[in-house]
Amino acid sequence: MIFIRGDYQISTDKEKLQIEVIHRYMTESAYWATGRTLEMTRKTIEHSLCFGVYHREQQVGFSRIVTDYTIFAYLCDAFILPEYQGQGLGKWLTEAMLQVLDHEGVNWSMLTTRDAHELYEFYGGYKKLYLPQNWMGRVHPDLLRSSKKKFSVPGEQ
Repeated sequence: MIFIRGDYQISTDKEKLQIEVIHRYMTESAYWATGRTLEMTRKTIEHSLCFGVYHREQQVGFSRIVTDYTIFAYLCDAFILPEYQGQGLGKWLTEAMLQVLDHEGVNWSMLTTRDAHELYEFYGGYKKLYLPQNWMGRVHPDLLRSSKKKFSVPGEQ
């Protein structure tokens, strides 16, 4: 799918993705991607529905969705390069992702964020989890032992 707005384009074509741009941002600027290798970045892209944001031919943003295209989708790794922020590209990217999910008929989508709650609430309609008492999660044990851990798990010290 392609979305066009002036000199900008959002595309789900993986052939257009500039892996170096994505990986550099992830490893240098994304708190959620600490320790991610280039091979891990490639593997996540291979197994996801990906959205590249481009200014002319230069990639300036990215996001991906892990989904079965029917019941569930997890939005992750969303970013707009700092020099392109403030132009509404993150909002547009959110809208494009949700348009694709809605078109596919995906029933449930979720995401995690440390600092973009208002964006996803306003432009995506996201809310705190429904029935949180029913949801559970698991983190790989090595991640919990890491001295570089950037998050905490409730109940873990």
